[in-house]
Amino acid sequence: MRPGIALIGRLACMLAGIWLACSALSAQAATTERIVVNRFSGVAIEGFDPVAYFVDGGPEQGTADFEANLWGAVWRFRNDGNRAEFLAHPEIYGPQFGGYDPADIARGVITAGNPRFFVISAQRLYLFNREDNRDAFAANPGRFLYEVGKRWPALQDKLSQ
Repeated sequence: MRPGIALIGRLACMLAGIWLACSALSAQAATTERIVVNRFSGVAIEGFDPVAYFVDGGPEQGTADFEANLWGAVWRFRNDGNRAEFLAHPEIYGPQFGGYDPADIARGVITAGNPRFFVISAQRLYLFNREDNRDAFAANPGRFLYEVGKRWPALQDKLSQ
């Protein structure tokens, strides 16, 4: 094989690898917004119905048939009743701290929560980036919320309006 062709092949493979890596990163949630959203669709919490956590006891996928726009995000619901309940009481059903992980916020870091790792505490929904963060928070929510209260205002100022 000629050296020029081998070099072109290596460059093509390297560029393909870079493209794949960038594609994977772009599918992640935006961590520069006040609410964690998909950076392409604007859909919050990966399209899960925030009311379902309370009504059904866990994450349930919403549909494009039942959407609402609030706080610069698109929220999806399983049915019209859940959408109406959310719009009547978004402070209750919306994830606290915009869907960012409160365990990480307590450490001074902004990390998007994963809608599959959640805790409902004191009638509020919290999303976590990792299972161990969820488990630590669930064991002592007050300790984390105390630290979050000190750090969240400054961290929130770094996020877009």
